[in-house]
Amino acid sequence: MKAQNIYSAAAFFCAVVLTSISGVSCAKSTDAETMRLYVRASDAYSQGNFLEVIEILKKQNNFPPALILRAKAEYFFGDLQSAKKTCRRVLKLRPSSIEAQLYLARILREERDLAGAQEITESMLADSPQDIRILRFAAELAADSGKYDEASALLDRASEYTAEGAMVLLDRARLRWVSGRAEEALEDITRAKAMLPWDTPLMRSMTSLEKLISEAK
Repeated sequence: MKAQNIYSAAAFFCAVVLTSISGVSCAKSTDAETMRLYVRASDAYSQGNFLEVIEILKKQNNFPPALILRAKAEYFFGDLQSAKKTCRRVLKLRPSSIEAQLYLARILREERDLAGAQEITESMLADSPQDIRILRFAAELAADSGKYDEASALLDRASEYTAEGAMVLLDRARLRWVSGRAEEALEDITRAKAMLPWDTPLMRSMTSLEKLISEAK
């Protein structure tokens, strides 16, 4: 009974999140069975059981989050043709989906259709110029074409946004520590350090604050 309650709570949470994103009611956007399958497939995906995800969601054709999850599972399982078809299905339903566009571009790159991948990537960057995932992928495409200066510039932009995110976490860690929430402050520092795996003044500041908090506990 306890496990069932947890499962139901997870499904409800997903429904609330998806409703807030789409701006429509759960009743109109999806039904309880679809949500149950989506939550079950999400759990299988988190464990790397991609074939199970594909099987669970094989009949889902109108719920974009489930289709995106299936496309990713198909991609990592190695079924690129099915993944491409599923991504295109998502984009018919939700043309602005960055996730579907990004995976479609990755598939085209693996098929050596660099022009197609580049076209999608440029469109994504025009809409989301600060998305680190897109910037990194754009850098990979530039490197594939021998445009190493362009690739380096794209990675510079990505690192800049990553550093800004890390600084936000560092600021919050300081506030949490001052307010007596040391454990949460350390969690923020751990997340921030993971974003900056190289030796920089910012990294050293994080390490110093982490040591100070740990010694004060």
